Amino acid sequence: MSTTGNTVLGILAGSAIGAALGVLFAPDKGENTRKRIADQALATKENLTDSAIDLKDRIATKIASESDTLESRMEGLVSDVSYKTEDVISTLENKLAQLKAKNKKLQKTS
Repeated sequence: MSTTGNTVLGILAGSAIGAALGVLFAPDKGENTRKRIADQALATKENLTDSAIDLKDRIATKIASESDTLESRMEGLVSDVSYKTEDVISTLENKLAQLKAKNKKLQKTS
């Protein structure tokens, strides 16, 4: 997990613990305290859900970006290989032409 994700998680956990302790130690009726705890738990759940969605979106964006970069690199590599292949073919064609010329000379002298 990234440093930002750890920081967000730490802040959320600290907020939840602080709020729960504040509610537990506040002088109020048990019914009101339980309601506050339930409300705080729901708010914390929603915050965690939002953070998880945000983290998922950032990861998906990063993966898409890396995928585009990889695809671009692959296209460049294929293009480079294609040019090198053309160079090799040209070299082989030249060598073949030289060998044919030498063979032709040998056939005339016999």
